Amino acid sequence: PSSLRSPPISPSPISPFRSGSGHGAAATEPRKRGGSDVPPSALGEFTEAPLFFPCWGIMSSGSKGMACVYRYGILVIFLSWGVLSYCSIVYYHGFFVSASLLVSSSEDDYFRCESVVRNWADASSERGIKEDELTLKDILFFLHVPRTGGRTYFHCFLRKIYTSAQECPRSYDKLRFDPSKPNCRLVVTHDDYSLMSKLPKDMTSVVTILRDPVDRVFSTYEFSVEVAARFLVHPNLTSVAQMSRRIRPKSRAVSTLDIWPWKYLVPWMRGDLFARRDARELGRLRKTEEFSSPYDMEDMVMPLHEFINDPIAHDIIHNGATFQVAGLTNNSYAVESHHVRSCVRKHPELGHFVLEVAKHRLDHMLYVGLTEEHRKSATMFAKLVGAQVLSQSEALNSTFKQETSNQTEPSSSFSDSEADGLNQIEGSTNNQSDSEVPSSTHVEPARENMTVGRLMEIYETCISSLRKTQASRRTLSLKRVAPANFSKKARLSVPATILQQIQYLNSLDVELYKHAQNIFIRQEKHIMQSAEIFIQPEFSLMLQDLQTADCGGSYGCPPWKSLLVIALLAIVVLIMLFLSTGRRTNKVKK
Repeated sequence: PSSLRSPPISPSPISPFRSGSGHGAAATEPRKRGGSDVPPSALGEFTEAPLFFPCWGIMSSGSKGMACVYRYGILVIFLSWGVLSYCSIVYYHGFFVSASLLVSSSEDDYFRCESVVRNWADASSERGIKEDELTLKDILFFLHVPRTGGRTYFHCFLRKIYTSAQECPRSYDKLRFDPSKPNCRLVVTHDDYSLMSKLPKDMTSVVTILRDPVDRVFSTYEFSVEVAARFLVHPNLTSVAQMSRRIRPKSRAVSTLDIWPWKYLVPWMRGDLFARRDARELGRLRKTEEFSSPYDMEDMVMPLHEFINDPIAHDIIHNGATFQVAGLTNNSYAVESHHVRSCVRKHPELGHFVLEVAKHRLDHMLYVGLTEEHRKSATMFAKLVGAQVLSQSEALNSTFKQETSNQTEPSSSFSDSEADGLNQIEGSTNNQSDSEVPSSTHVEPARENMTVGRLMEIYETCISSLRKTQASRRTLSLKRVAPANFSKKARLSVPATILQQIQYLNSLDVELYKHAQNIFIRQEKHIMQSAEIFIQPEFSLMLQDLQTADCGGSYGCPPWKSLLVIALLAIVVLIMLFLSTGRRTNKVKK
């Protein structure tokens, strides 16, 4: 019947947001949205709500629609926050895991390094010399810290009191060292303290000189530039290499490039000078102003601030004195030196172990000089070391004469044929000697009547000539990098920030130098006390001889002889007062 038939269904568009909907009564029936019947015509074209927005159908129903939107918005915000929190937790968990792994790895490396350094320090401290450190033993080991004035002592002191036959083969390159040479009594080397492992410890005395760390860095920089500049006579580095291959095999001289640390520093600086010269010719570097500091002439030489921050400087120069006295340079005989040095570089707080070992070794040295106290150091060296060497030489000479007098044919243990001359250093194309080991002829001085006073006179004459030679060679070399002319006055132009950085980078050397200054004061006191002990018995014996030999007793002296005795006594009293006053003055200064 027609009454039972369904009314015709008017076609309506299918919402693109609805899935699974079809034609039929359900598509046209009113929907209940939030408890209200909303006819499809009220929603216009889109009769179906999007699945991702349930409140779509009741947005026009007033407060109920807004409440639905609010509740749904809160839900969306909450879900978004949850998702973001989850992602954040995953991300930060991974980050913290990575960070914790890095921290754990760093801590493990620190503890490993601490164990390595501590074990080395404990083993090194056990090697201290227990005998009287101020008594010269059979072998003298002069540990030459670069740029401290050591070559002056070698040429103007040691070569005046030791013969060529007594010098051990030069150990600038450790592979050449041979302590088994007969009569070897003097070792002069840039090697570090680890060389003691090759020497009989109970028969060896060690001496060294230290310098203010900032001044030593300046001097190292200047000398590296000075020697490297000599190669600028060549058009390029290829020409330098060809010259070296041609000359070196023919020469017996020791080259700068054989000597630590110059065998590393000079080639580095030489390559830099050639690179800057090429860049200047191509106009790639700004021209230096006329009144610029010679330590910051970028177009001519490597600026000082670049020099001190380069990895090579960190490995060789900074705290170099401490590492050399401790026996931990990159030229060391000690197997563990590389690991210890690397650990201290990575963890500077471990440096105090190395510093304490170096201090302990300074305490047990025969002599410690200071470059800044040049005159006092030289006098002290002559009295503390030179006097004992001369005393040993007299004993050796008397023994030698006694042995040769019993032989049918006389011979000499110190023949001229054994003199090896002064080693020269190739630093230019004409094989001129380098200022690190100056050129001169090794003339054997007459040692039979040598005294400490005479030794000091020879020393003063020697250093005067030596300084003139060095100054002229330095001037000639620096002309090739003019206007970069280094001097003590020019050092004042260096900014305070760079000076502070040098001190910071050499903090171990700063502390070691302070310790050396205290040792230097103790040495002065020892020499003054020794002078008192020596003067008193000498004058007492002299006065007694005068009274007994010339007077026949104290009552038999003529008046003029009595006056002479009184004058001598007055001189003794004045000397004693002078020495006592000097000690009190030193205490006040201290």
